[in-house]
Amino acid sequence: MLELRGNLFDWNPEKALSNLQKHGVAFKEAATTFQDENAIYFDDERHSKDEDRFIILGLSKIERLLYVCYCYRESDTVIRIISARRATQRESELYGGVQ
Repeated sequence: MLELRGNLFDWNPEKALSNLQKHGVAFKEAATTFQDENAIYFDDERHSKDEDRFIILGLSKIERLLYVCYCYRESDTVIRIISARRATQRESELYGGVQ
C-alpha cells in the first residue's frame, strides 16, 4: 500500500508488472495523477459490471499525461489502481492539448 498526500493506493503486484511491461507506466507514477489539480474524472461505465470503476486523466509527477482506471476498496478509503497508460491524442486534446 502507498500513501500519497493523504490518499491510500493499492494494486495487484502482478498486474502492476504486466502494466509496466505493456504500457511503460508504473502504478506508483499513476498514483501521482491524483495530485493534478486539473485532472479530469470519469465514470467507467463500460467496465463497471462487477464493481464501480472510474477513470482519471491527469498529469503525473514526471509530467506525462496518463489515463488511469481505478476503483475504491475498503469502504472507499483505498484507491485500487487497475490499469494505467499514456493518454491518446484524443484524450490529450480533451485535457487541453498536453501530451
